[in-house]
Amino acid sequence: MPSFPPRIHVLLASDADVGLVIRRGPSKCVATIGWNRTTDEFQLGQWLKGKIFERRCDLSADGKYLLYFAMNGKWHSESRGSWSAISRAPYLKAIAMFPKGDCWQGGGLWIAPRTYWLNGQGYTTLHDSPEVLRDANYFPAGRYGAECLGVYYPRLLRDGWTQTEEIRLRDGGDQIHRFEKKLPHGWMLRKLAHAQHHRAPGRGCYWDEHEVVNAATNAVLPCPRWEWAERDKERVVWAADGRLFAATVTQAGLGIQRELADFRDLTFTPIKAPY
Repeated sequence: MPSFPPRIHVLLASDADVGLVIRRGPSKCVATIGWNRTTDEFQLGQWLKGKIFERRCDLSADGKYLLYFAMNGKWHSESRGSWSAISRAPYLKAIAMFPKGDCWQGGGLWIAPRTYWLNGQGYTTLHDSPEVLRDANYFPAGRYGAECLGVYYPRLLRDGWTQTEEIRLRDGGDQIHRFEKKLPHGWMLRKLAHAQHHRAPGRGCYWDEHEVVNAATNAVLPCPRWEWAERDKERVVWAADGRLFAATVTQAGLGIQRELADFRDLTFTPIKAPY
């Protein structure tokens, strides 16, 4: 069997210089890692023996709370095998937990500093917290379905990306949505978000590829190994091959690449949240 590096997806807080790394690998083991984007220091949060649907997750604007959707398949437990939850980042211990019982819908978005929307119906409440408030009447704009894309694409649009194109690949429903975000010096970060039933080994049905494009000359810098990428002030940050990188944006394109963290050798370790 071929081996693949851990998959990396990152959530960036919009109003604070922090982020949260979601590291998956092996396939039924996932860790959350806090990221101080001022110092580029990282703090291991907690592990989960199960799956976190990273495209249905969101980090509050101040970086203090994580909203996530997880599944461990223990359908007869109090979690009902899958659940949406809110934790204090970078940890996973829930302060509010809503068992779901299936993997349809799930997850949600922060719509205000302490107010959130849960994706879908059919939840029960295992416990709740006065720290946060659910808005049952909100629904994000756009028609992207009720699964990962129904959370992920509205999150991209909220965070400053512009959707520029939708490409249908074949009759089976495979599609690519193209999103773009401006970078310094006339450059642009392009995200090609795939939703495909026909996919290469080592990829899920949802995966992204990226390009850095000069808006004036249309020069394209392909970045085929980037699985996640974002603008972080005057630099671009991205994940590739189980590692996190950064480079400033110059007139010529990307400056010197710097490795920020290598998450490949992490292994499951029980960690207790400090709350």
